[in-house]
Amino acid sequence: MINGYEIVVLLVIVAVVVGPERLPAYAKELAALVRRGRELLRDTQDRVSAELGDVGEEIDWTSLDPRRYDPRRIVRDALRDDDPPRERASTAAARRAAARRARSGSRDPEPDQPGPAATAPPVFDDEAT
Repeated sequence: MINGYEIVVLLVIVAVVVGPERLPAYAKELAALVRRGRELLRDTQDRVSAELGDVGEEIDWTSLDPRRYDPRRIVRDALRDDDPPRERASTAAARRAAARRARSGSRDPEPDQPGPAATAPPVFDDEAT
């Protein structure tokens, strides 16, 4: 966060760069911009609440603040994620099938293994666009 000293230093730098004769005009423009931004946010919040009805009143707007999300935590959680459930289930099914074949003594090829036609390289058509 920016503390009070940093704000004062920034204001002094802006006053020097902009100059005292243009500073009031820029300050008025900044104030008008801030007012329009607040009105826009208030308007958007009212529209969402009107569209959603009772559900819109239950929305916790502070929970949607992007400053609450820590990118490091998001990346860490994404890296820690296991395989998607669908992949885990298919892997578990393959393990069970392999265990059954091992118990029964069957030497049949894996049903999921591609045949020779499936392993051939794809045909390349150099005239296709």
